[in-house]
Amino acid sequence: MVKLAEWRGKDVFRTYGVPLPKGHVARSAEEAEQLVRAGTVPLPCVIKAQVLAGGRGKGGAVQFAGTPAEVRAAAAAILGLEFKGERVKELLLEEKLPIARELYLALTLDRAARMPMLIVSAQGGVEIESVPDEQIVRLPIDPFPGLTGYQKRRAAKVLGLSGGPAKALDRLLDALWAAFDGEDAELVEINPLAVVGDGLVALDAKVIIEDDAAFRHPQYAEIRDDRTPLEEIAREKEIAFVQLDGNIGVIANGAGLTMATLDVLAEYGGRPGVFLDLGGTDDPAKVTEAFLLMARAKPRAVFLNIFGGVTRCDTVAKGLVEAMRQVPASERFPLVARIRGNNEAEGIEILRAAGITSIPQLRESAQAAVAAAGGRP
Repeated sequence: MVKLAEWRGKDVFRTYGVPLPKGHVARSAEEAEQLVRAGTVPLPCVIKAQVLAGGRGKGGAVQFAGTPAEVRAAAAAILGLEFKGERVKELLLEEKLPIARELYLALTLDRAARMPMLIVSAQGGVEIESVPDEQIVRLPIDPFPGLTGYQKRRAAKVLGLSGGPAKALDRLLDALWAAFDGEDAELVEINPLAVVGDGLVALDAKVIIEDDAAFRHPQYAEIRDDRTPLEEIAREKEIAFVQLDGNIGVIANGAGLTMATLDVLAEYGGRPGVFLDLGGTDDPAKVTEAFLLMARAKPRAVFLNIFGGVTRCDTVAKGLVEAMRQVPASERFPLVARIRGNNEAEGIEILRAAGITSIPQLRESAQAAVAAAGGRP
């Protein structure tokens, strides 16, 4: 998949007619100040780090400014950040709008339903994962007729829109569907979608393009925004490593066990932030290298869930203990382990000698990991 930075996603939206704030990209504090002095970006404005990870507002990667001097200072501060393992190199400056309400809107490919899905919620501006399920409406879309008038009216009702904003939503959904279909996207997401006067404005843009359609979209061939810097390092080292938006690191082996681990953590209120699939490695040095890469993402806690088949439990334990020794004391985090299978007893003993207890039950170990990260006990 090709993940686009916000400014690139908004370029896609602009092509299809999705309403956007006035804005411009800057790559230095000086350039940011010049943009507002020239009137290219109106004041007051918002300055946003262009990184792929979520949670920018909470992490200090989004700031507001009312004067050119404030813009310069905020831009300098954000450009100095390393946000969830990614160094901030670009900023998006946009006008600050008088927002009446914030909504959520997305089109995605639902692989279970085998069709596109329109997702809407009146609770915008927060991570969709934190919104109660009963406040999210999902509408399957037949790809042949596409988005229908009935579905657009249903979306307006769910979002509580009428009059001018409802008409604006009708036009916006047409534009968003055209972008989703025309760009062969896996996801186009607006969060938040702002009600501004009688209109709607996309304050954010998340766009993911399907890899298999790359031959139809040569404009994305040189974009490397689909991987964070840590994911790029992992790719070069042939380590299966993916960064998400949460705070729990997950180490497992095999795609099925990895996905099941993510699911059970989510069930108990956990938010996986990085997952690392060890596959069938049987080299302690490779395990150490992979774990140290995860440590650079600074998780609040790590959940190790290994089933020893081709991979031996003692191999993983040796690599893990060696890696923990190399992590500076000031950067260490709680580790919750569950190892079962080939050489299980030897692996458990290696962990025990290092002060790490292996919890055999999946649900109990997942709950312990969530608690260790500061989630629900």
